[in-house]
Amino acid sequence: MSGERHGLTSVKGWVRNPPETSREVRALMKLFKCQVCGQVLSFENTRCERCGARLGYLPHADRLAAVEPVDDGWAPVGAPEPHFRFCQNAEADCCNWLVSSESTESFCVACRHNGVVPDPSQPDALLLWQKIEWAKHRLFYSLIRLKLPLQTRGERPTGLIFDFPADGQAAGAPRIVTGHDNGRITIALAEADDAERERRRTTMHEPYRTLLGHFRHEIGHYYWDRLVNDSAQRSAYRALFGDERHDYGQALKDYYEHGAPADWRERFVSAYAASHPWEDFAETWAHYFHIVDTLEMAHALGVSVSPTIDYSGELAGRVAFDPYRAARIEDLIDAWLPATFAFNSINRCMGHADLYPFVLTPAVIAKLGYIQQLIHNASNDLGSAGMCEAAP
Repeated sequence: MSGERHGLTSVKGWVRNPPETSREVRALMKLFKCQVCGQVLSFENTRCERCGARLGYLPHADRLAAVEPVDDGWAPVGAPEPHFRFCQNAEADCCNWLVSSESTESFCVACRHNGVVPDPSQPDALLLWQKIEWAKHRLFYSLIRLKLPLQTRGERPTGLIFDFPADGQAAGAPRIVTGHDNGRITIALAEADDAERERRRTTMHEPYRTLLGHFRHEIGHYYWDRLVNDSAQRSAYRALFGDERHDYGQALKDYYEHGAPADWRERFVSAYAASHPWEDFAETWAHYFHIVDTLEMAHALGVSVSPTIDYSGELAGRVAFDPYRAARIEDLIDAWLPATFAFNSINRCMGHADLYPFVLTPAVIAKLGYIQQLIHNASNDLGSAGMCEAAP
């Protein structure tokens, strides 16, 4: 990207210190404290590394709780009521989320959306499935925080369902393709194999390919169907992303044969986003999730950026607000650009590729703003209806 690889937009005026906001911001996600010994915990912990307490995540309280056994399940330490049980997938070490003991569900709000899953009796498959589930649970954390509508296949014919199939072993068996189709998201089990995923990334000339990135991209297709298709949003969407009625199959064929247009960096967040308006939306959606989730962690860690040689202050910034509730895209971008400069610089010191090897131009930022408003509108509509489709 010739000088733009640091991930900062080349357009002046976007990098500023974020405005002061209330300091009474709640403790944010993925950093928690053990109620027994005070040890700092992270989102995926199943036991406290210091005292050994069993841990369970309460998704709608956003709480990782130390729990102790009771007659009909588990209860948070120091709070004997209500009682919970672990998601059935905890038996395979694929989940640490809790379900109300009064619920008829065997699975948590994330795992009840599973369709095809690997055979847990196969050790190699189980290890890959565990990696997939931790990425999927981080996705569901964001979906719940953003208050997006969530319905299972049993609740809606086109409800959200995930398949995690393995590639066929027999000669000539088709390779599993990751994708979305009418509410069904398929993530190939092989994508959880780090070496295989890196091979595919290199083969496809991608700067970034992760399990979590796959989930965030494919869920973007799902929410295009839910929030844009057949709605008043269609004209605003086409004004920014283009006309999705352009032949999708032909567009992808052209992209893989000829690549993205020479000026794609000015209008798209990635080369693949230039292939078709549907892919542009899904890629932009995924980047919005990258930004809000990473900024939330930066806030939880108290990260601020203030380079000593930056006399103008253009690369200085800190996160003083809840990124998931930010009303203006400018506030997110003002915090994100200095952060990515810092993260990329640190990665290079360790000999790694840039953490965020993307450039956010004004055209891309406008699309991110559209995604932000679309999500906030959906959240408000769901709240005004008095519904919580993802409730335990």
